[in-house]
Amino acid sequence: MKNAERNDTQPLGLDVGTSRIVVARARDGKQEYDTQLNAFLTLPYSKLAESLLERENVLHQTQGADIVVEGNDAGKFAEIFHVEARRPMRNGVLNPEEPLGLAVVKRLVTKMLGRAAAEGQKVYYSVPAAGQSVDGAIQHHAASIRQMLAELGYEGTPIEEGLAVVYGEMAGSNFSGVGISCGSGLSNVCLAMLSVPVISFSVPKAGDFIDAQAAQVTGERAHRLRVLKESGFQLNGFTADRAHNALTVYYQEMIAGLVRALRERMAAARMPPRLEQSVPLVLSGGTAMPTGFVEHFRKVLEAEEFPLRLSEVRVSEDPLHATARGALMAAMC
Repeated sequence: MKNAERNDTQPLGLDVGTSRIVVARARDGKQEYDTQLNAFLTLPYSKLAESLLERENVLHQTQGADIVVEGNDAGKFAEIFHVEARRPMRNGVLNPEEPLGLAVVKRLVTKMLGRAAAEGQKVYYSVPAAGQSVDGAIQHHAASIRQMLAELGYEGTPIEEGLAVVYGEMAGSNFSGVGISCGSGLSNVCLAMLSVPVISFSVPKAGDFIDAQAAQVTGERAHRLRVLKESGFQLNGFTADRAHNALTVYYQEMIAGLVRALRERMAAARMPPRLEQSVPLVLSGGTAMPTGFVEHFRKVLEAEEFPLRLSEVRVSEDPLHATARGALMAAMC
């Protein structure tokens, strides 16, 4: 979508994820999404390479002796050259060990949003909930995203990923229930009542954990396993395929850890919510996409009594866009 086409002043939703950046817009009563892989890689500079990339409309920047290929094109080049794409973010926040990270995220956000149609146009953007691996970094991450939005003329407001899932998925239950975003860097959880967050937290074992562990025991690249996981993988037991079996093992570990954290945090709440009726639990994010994920999640959840009455446990109909859609809904309220 060209900047010239972005001429409305309606609020926007922005999911700044470890794996993907997603923008949600409302047009003619429907939601539209623009998605870019939150990744990059560098190629040696040459004038010929630069001209070819420009001719093919590949998103890139020239920086000294390197050409930095960004977004979806970085994923394609990683496949071509059999290398790992570099990640601007880690564990749901800006990667402190990646010096180009903030600049890459800023260029991707700028490309996807363009400048605000009017000064102060509202954007709600996702941030992770507090958790063991990110507590000290969330404030810096949220402030960095808000600053880059301000430079484009937007008024940015952070919203935790789990709460965004509640906004995007639970209008039918008066925005009450458990929203879980199973992303790449973290799994984010929020129990909300009437749109008010009651309990929220993040769990470090998520998609990147599965990919990294499976890559270590199979010799495959983590990027390759991520593609497999989000396309044809099914969580349906063990097979003769080594990569499938490795993914299955670490999916089971990730789900067990998430359910255990859910039980512990709900049980340990100083003032547990008193509910007159059961509420839904909705899973979203790329890590929740494989066939069999929700069935295995239910099985682990039902193995012991859960401290909250649930009306249903389901996966979002659009897992990759659920957080951005919820951020958009929050921005429009």
